Amino acid sequence: MAEKLITCVVNNSVKQGSKFWGEHGLSFRIKMGDTCMLFDTGQSETVLLHNYGLLGACPRSLAALVLSHAHYDHTGGLQSVLTQKPDVPLFAHPDIFRPRFSLRDGEYRSIGMALSQNDVSRLANLHLSAEPMEVLPGIWTTGEISVRNEKEGRSKHHFIAVDNGWQADPYRDDMSLVVEDSAGITVICGCCHAGLLNTLAHAARHFKKPIIRILGGTHLLNATPDELQHIIAVLRDEYGSPELYLNHCTGDAAFVALSNAFGEKVHTFPAGASLLIE
Repeated sequence: MAEKLITCVVNNSVKQGSKFWGEHGLSFRIKMGDTCMLFDTGQSETVLLHNYGLLGACPRSLAALVLSHAHYDHTGGLQSVLTQKPDVPLFAHPDIFRPRFSLRDGEYRSIGMALSQNDVSRLANLHLSAEPMEVLPGIWTTGEISVRNEKEGRSKHHFIAVDNGWQADPYRDDMSLVVEDSAGITVICGCCHAGLLNTLAHAARHFKKPIIRILGGTHLLNATPDELQHIIAVLRDEYGSPELYLNHCTGDAAFVALSNAFGEKVHTFPAGASLLIE
């Protein structure tokens, strides 16, 4: 399999000494030879384009784009990508265009995609599926993580509108990426609203290879100490303590707990950081 260089383009924090800008959001670039793809687009066009430009590239060179879920901090730079790269293949879950809301101070505020499905369909070559899809050779979406026996990465503030009012967002659109190599698979998470352990179980079940690395936002920032110890035990006993490259919504307490458990296998992955998968 070809080497894959994974770079964090947008994140809450930036690599020390770099010229990257930070914002609450997430985006990754994956490069294979001369072929590049994006996973999520951060919160804003300004930060995405600035940081992507530091990589010596622009959206016009993209071969594919994947969206992990609908939230604004993962889809905010979408229009700039689609404007510069018309008809780019865009992979997402069919539920991604459902409006999403956050309830704060008694008011429901939109936190979903700014573009409608019609807008995106005019600009992109849209691939919507709840099943895993191969984006580039050896790089797949997980598809919908429908079996959720473990705790989800849920916020009490997140809602969708239904016929009779409001209900808690089921996060059906939440997907991750799976990158294959000769040793196993790397799971790249956007926000893990489906739950980290549910996402890993789904990936292991569908791809039938050992999980050797986990990257991205794991939505553990509200996890209790007992929940973190359970996650640590599962990562150790079921998955053989994979390498962890964590950012975005992981949370400081979770990072410390995982670092105490797994030592040098745990890394931060700020904007500007890269990882080569051979």
